Amino acid sequence: MPRPSMREQLIEAASSRFHEHGFNGSGIKDITEAAGTPKGSFYNHFDSKESMAVEVMNRYAHGRQIRMLAASATPAVERIRRHFEYMSKDLEQYEYTRGCLFGNFGAELSTQSPVIREEVARRLASWESLLAAALDEAQESGALASGVDSALLARFLVNAWEGAALRAKVTRSGAPLDDFFTVFDSLITVPPAAEADSEKA
Repeated sequence: MPRPSMREQLIEAASSRFHEHGFNGSGIKDITEAAGTPKGSFYNHFDSKESMAVEVMNRYAHGRQIRMLAASATPAVERIRRHFEYMSKDLEQYEYTRGCLFGNFGAELSTQSPVIREEVARRLASWESLLAAALDEAQESGALASGVDSALLARFLVNAWEGAALRAKVTRSGAPLDDFFTVFDSLITVPPAAEADSEKA
């Protein structure tokens, strides 16, 4: 049986390569060299570079802490904002050079690889679903500034985030993410005066 540690080395190396050089710019030889493993070891763990990319996306999705959107112990609006703040800090950690892996793969491979395109679409849809559920909760509690349908608003936020992450990568700046949060607050957060009026009622 292949050593599990070698599989992890390959996944870690592939994640870094895909972020820095894209899918097409990362050959199997590049990945195995970065992992410090023999090239032949790749096929002991993965059927293809596409199957490896799917596993990298699995790990990436877990690392984005999307599940915090369902952590009902925290008020919905607060946990939605914390979720995006967490991802913003992750982009800042790499000085805005990486962008979002879902967006990167979608832009690069949507016309080349049905497997990757479908996996990206599935991941984005799952993210939207969790966002919409949290937005529904916020709306029911009167904590949502916008009256827009939750599913539509969730799609808008995902699309806006992906665009902001791409712009941040292009500009090597957090300014596009600051813009995202400014608009986010206008759509999501109930102004203090409105909250006070609601409590009086």
